[in-house]
Amino acid sequence: MMREAAQTAVVMTTREIALTTALGRRSVVLVGMMGAGKSSIGRRLAQRLGLAFVDADAEIEAAAGMTIPEIFATYGEADFRSGEARVIARLLEDGGQRVGLVLATGGGAFMNADTRAVIRAKGFSVWLKADFEVLMRRVKRRSTTDRPMLQGDPAQRIRELMDQRDPVYAEADVTVMSRDVPHETIVNEIIEALADRLAVAPPALDVAEGAP
Repeated sequence: MMREAAQTAVVMTTREIALTTALGRRSVVLVGMMGAGKSSIGRRLAQRLGLAFVDADAEIEAAAGMTIPEIFATYGEADFRSGEARVIARLLEDGGQRVGLVLATGGGAFMNADTRAVIRAKGFSVWLKADFEVLMRRVKRRSTTDRPMLQGDPAQRIRELMDQRDPVYAEADVTVMSRDVPHETIVNEIIEALADRLAVAPPALDVAEGAP
C-alpha cells in the first residue's frame, strides 16, 4: 500500500487528540470534484491528526501498473470504476484493522452506492465543495489529458459533472467549502466539522489563560 506515514514530529492539540480518539478505527474520506483539493488538503489533515494518508487514485495506478488515463483508454470507464470500488473497499478494510487513515478519493468514486455504503460503515465522509470558478482555475493548471472525464470542453464537462454529482456528494457526513485560502484554514474547518459531527467536546479554557 502506498500509505504516506504521518509526521510524528507534529504536536497535536487536545482537540485533535480528542477527535482521533473519537474516530477510533474509522477513516476520514475526502470526496468531491477534481480540483477540489482532496489530495493536498488530505495530506495536511492526516499530518494534523497523526494518521496515514492514502490517495486512492495512486493506489489504483499502482495496482494496475498503468496511469488512470491509460486504464480509461484500454479498459473503459466501467472497468475503471469497478476496480476503483474494490481498491477503496480494501483500503478502508485494511485501515480499520488498526487505526483509521485519511483517504482522498477520485471525483467519481462517491457516485457508487456500494462505495458510499462502505464509507459509511468504515469512516466519515467529507465533501470538499468548490464553486465552478474555483474548479476551473485549478484544473487549468494541469493538462486535461491527465483527466479523462474532462475531454472535450472542460468548462461544459465540469458543469455537467457538478449537476450530476453534487446531489450525491451532499450525502456526505460533513461539507466544507474548498476555496482559495491557505490550506490550513480548510484543514481547521474540517477538524471542527468532524468534531461537531462526533460530538467531541471543545477544549476546556485554560484557567491561567483566562485569568485577568
